[in-house]
Amino acid sequence: MKKGMGMKKHNQVLLNLEDVWKIYRMGKVDVPALRGINLRINEGDFVAIIGTSGSGKSTMMNLIGCLDIATRGKIFLKSRDISKLSESDLATFRGRSIGFIFQQYNLIPTMTAFDNVMLPMEFLEYNEAEAYRKSKAILERVGLGKMMHHLPNQLSGGQQQRVSIARSLVTDPEIILADEPTGNLDTATGKGIMDIFRELWKDQGKTIIMVTHDLNIARNAHRIIELKDGQIISS
Repeated sequence: MKKGMGMKKHNQVLLNLEDVWKIYRMGKVDVPALRGINLRINEGDFVAIIGTSGSGKSTMMNLIGCLDIATRGKIFLKSRDISKLSESDLATFRGRSIGFIFQQYNLIPTMTAFDNVMLPMEFLEYNEAEAYRKSKAILERVGLGKMMHHLPNQLSGGQQQRVSIARSLVTDPEIILADEPTGNLDTATGKGIMDIFRELWKDQGKTIIMVTHDLNIARNAHRIIELKDGQIISS
């Protein structure tokens, strides 16, 4: 894609939350984690979700990522109501549409960087030759071409996070969800990871939704949404 693609205005609404509530039952008490969230995210947006601990950031991320279902309200991903999907349909939809990047990297320690990246394609039953080619290409793109056969414990934190990014990108998802992606990294390494995100957004036109408590990291996004007590207080 041409440079600057991510900066381009997209009219297509990719994600739409309509009056979304998430209520947890604690004994006999209902505890609302999200209260009537309304939010639209367009294709090609780079969004940061900020807020203090307990504001509802992780709950919102889990709902957007099809890891949990809303108590009330509707969530549309590309016009499809994901709140109505069965567990197995949700898992397939998640595997094809969403790439996850976590603070903890979540790599399998006994598998090489290459095999960790291959894993999502094995679940989705990609052709083996295509899976091999794509895994190699994506690791080279994140600067780990010479380290693809290293185990996670042979890599630095920043390198492990790059493997995690490569794994999230290999199936070419429509949305990248990043949960505190620099939380375990020093400032310089975190900046390097943000450079990759900005390149994915600007040059590849990827839609990125990132949860962070760090305002400096959030400023890399072009839109910041602040949550407090389960509600959006600024956008």
